[in-house]
Amino acid sequence: MSIPDLIAPDLDVLFCGINPGLHSAALGHHFARPGNRFWRALHESGFSPRQLTPAEKSRLLEYGLGITVLVQRPTRRAAELQIEELRRGLGELERRVSHWRPRYLAFLGVGAFRLVFACPGAQPGLQDFRLQQSRVWLLPEPSGLNAHYPPQRLAACFREFLEEVRRS
Repeated sequence: MSIPDLIAPDLDVLFCGINPGLHSAALGHHFARPGNRFWRALHESGFSPRQLTPAEKSRLLEYGLGITVLVQRPTRRAAELQIEELRRGLGELERRVSHWRPRYLAFLGVGAFRLVFACPGAQPGLQDFRLQQSRVWLLPEPSGLNAHYPPQRLAACFREFLEEVRRS
């Protein structure tokens, strides 16, 4: 079961996850696993005025934000995806970005980003290339399993991104 994109023309930011987890796919909402910190980071960084629940995802459009995924196939962990799936997903993502034209594409997941975009040294932050016309910003994976980025550090990364969006 795939989760539909939350997308509209001319968004400020299109967040791109790697793929839905099994829990999120079962519920039909992006970042729905209770341990996922996406919604908390959005709020604590200032992207949303309050912490939304996954079921309230459509409210993001009011803030100029959307969500998509690189690969639609749900898995327990993103590491279960094959490189061919990721590369096909990049082609589909390029088509969505070309069609919808968000100002920024915010990719969530450093390891997957490095693999998919062939940028082995990529670090979170603004990247030195665009995807179609969109600026590309790399954010850490918001999964609760990502021990390198506890909630406060993750929110700080999102806050730095929001400052960039507001400046541009």
